[in-house]
Amino acid sequence: MANTSFLDWPFFEDRHREFAERIDRWAGENLGDIEHGDVDAACRELVAAQGEAGFLTHTGIDPDDPQSRLDIRSLCIARQTLARHDGLADFAFAMQGLGTGAISLFGSDRQKRDWLAKTRAGRALSAFALSEPKSGSDVANMELVAASDGDEYVLDGEKTWISNGGIADVYCVFARTGEAAGAKGISAFIVPADTKGLSVAERLETIAPHPLARLSFKGCRLPASAMIGEPGRGFAIAMSVLDHFRPTVAAAALGFARRAMDEAVARACSRELFGAPMSELQMVQGHIADMAVDIDAAALLTYRAAWMKDMGAARISREAAMAKLYATDHAQRVIDAAVQIHGGDGVRAGHIVERLYREIRALRIYEGASDVQKVIIAKHALAEGTGGK
Repeated sequence: MANTSFLDWPFFEDRHREFAERIDRWAGENLGDIEHGDVDAACRELVAAQGEAGFLTHTGIDPDDPQSRLDIRSLCIARQTLARHDGLADFAFAMQGLGTGAISLFGSDRQKRDWLAKTRAGRALSAFALSEPKSGSDVANMELVAASDGDEYVLDGEKTWISNGGIADVYCVFARTGEAAGAKGISAFIVPADTKGLSVAERLETIAPHPLARLSFKGCRLPASAMIGEPGRGFAIAMSVLDHFRPTVAAAALGFARRAMDEAVARACSRELFGAPMSELQMVQGHIADMAVDIDAAALLTYRAAWMKDMGAARISREAAMAKLYATDHAQRVIDAAVQIHGGDGVRAGHIVERLYREIRALRIYEGASDVQKVIIAKHALAEGTGGK
């Protein structure tokens, strides 16, 4: 088991420490047997396995418990642990939460009963359909239209870079309903995968294999009851979902970074150069020291944001942005140093640090690119400097 001293920090309760031990033990015993050659099949298998183990109960609220709420610290612990063991396992877990986040936070009782019992048990895969060909970071610029037609809405347009696209059983889709211009004219909808008019236009390949797709909506009819929350509130819903789940992206980056450091330390201690262990070289020691500092700093920012949300903060946009920006950018640096310490092995296809190198890059883009996080942080700093004007 990797270094877990961070669990002694005051951000956590005993239940978090118990959960961390349990999911780490399960990951060590189960993830090595899942074949990744067929990514779609592997994701389905991972979701089913995580559901059977009971871990997916953390990804959504209990529809039968009015007091149930998302515990962001538990989500972060799960993602950090799974990412350290297996990147695809982390992806499969994360999408069950992000994909149904709008339902957990804003769905009707009926919507929660219909879907959360399935996704929390691993019997249905979910997806979050926000990005479009012309509106990635600029969400308010989306073009997918949901036109009102009596007691139905008709969706026409596209979504792209949709995680779990093509294998999800349900999509949370954001579309323009036109109550007002820009962000105030967007609504959220539940779209089952078998809805007529919804199709997979293209499967997208990336450097770290994950199920991704471009989706097409052509005359896709939905009952008015498919809307999540109120008309025109879709942008606010999407931002709230990201506010809850953005710290978990930082946690996944932490998991990748911790594994990279573990591998780098093992390599430095077992490899000899110039008649002595690599670990005695001051340059290597410098790399290891930088890794340790980057990881602890990222962990502090990550779990501060998660703790604040769990303590009832209405918004943590600033703290979540700081956590995601720092953790993902510095995990890239940690992993790059691990590759350097491994030399030729570090760039050999299939080697663990080579896989980590490919895995980490996407985290600096999705759920708000690093540059977007800087804009968010700067806006908060500037507002504070001008008294909120």
